[in-house]
Amino acid sequence: MSRWKHACKQRIDIIIQIRVPYPFQWGAPSFDAGEAFAMMMATFVALVESTGAFIAVARYASATPMPPSILSRGVGWQGIGILLSGLFGTGNGSSASVENAGLLALTRVGSRRVVQISAGFMIFFSILGKFGAVFASIPAPIVGALYCLFFAYVGVGGLSFLQFCNLNSFRNKFILGFSIFLGLSVPQYFNEYTVIAGYGPVHTHGRWFNDMVNLPFSSEAFVAGILAYFLDNTMHKKDSAIKKDRGKPWWNKFRSFKSDTRSEEFYSLPFNLNKYFPSV
Repeated sequence: MSRWKHACKQRIDIIIQIRVPYPFQWGAPSFDAGEAFAMMMATFVALVESTGAFIAVARYASATPMPPSILSRGVGWQGIGILLSGLFGTGNGSSASVENAGLLALTRVGSRRVVQISAGFMIFFSILGKFGAVFASIPAPIVGALYCLFFAYVGVGGLSFLQFCNLNSFRNKFILGFSIFLGLSVPQYFNEYTVIAGYGPVHTHGRWFNDMVNLPFSSEAFVAGILAYFLDNTMHKKDSAIKKDRGKPWWNKFRSFKSDTRSEEFYSLPFNLNKYFPSV
């Protein structure tokens, strides 16, 4: 009899672990202007980091460089994902997975079908807590070792695009070195300050304002990317020789979706969705 009760208890525990999320499960949504601006800034930081992941995925999938319309489409769908995350009450928003970009480089599997099947497994494991606990129990050293490979591939994927600009130019050398140095130094200062003091360098009575300033400067990719973008578009931009040094002639031929016949193969949406989300 006791064995039967123990078996029933185990079955009940497994049933309890099956939990289907639904919108507004934590109550009605509330709005605060300050917190909304803070979340918008956090989303903007995630956008910058996700853009790098988009470009790295296209690079390792042997696809043509993304036209601006394709990048905008990806960012738009990411915004829809963030909206759904808020409706379901998650504590974080959606961003492109840098780890998956590194995994693509490691396995060299760029099939869209693999991503769709993986998304199905993720939904399945999120509903059944017992199965999700298996992945959560993976030892931290193994996860850390995988991250060393993933982020290495993503980082070198970005550096590989420098082959299209003139690295003998002192202008390009300055922009590259200065942005990488400050991209590592400034976030390190902000993060260490937060760990020691318990709050960021910007500490006012408005918590939302503190988050708006401290959060962007705590991201290495955001600081380095924004600084490099600003310097590259302001330092002697109109000089004809500088345009060639920047690699602009190489990038210009991929600015339109229809300029390359392979774009349809790489970036067309499944289920005839291109009819509703056309690219230019």
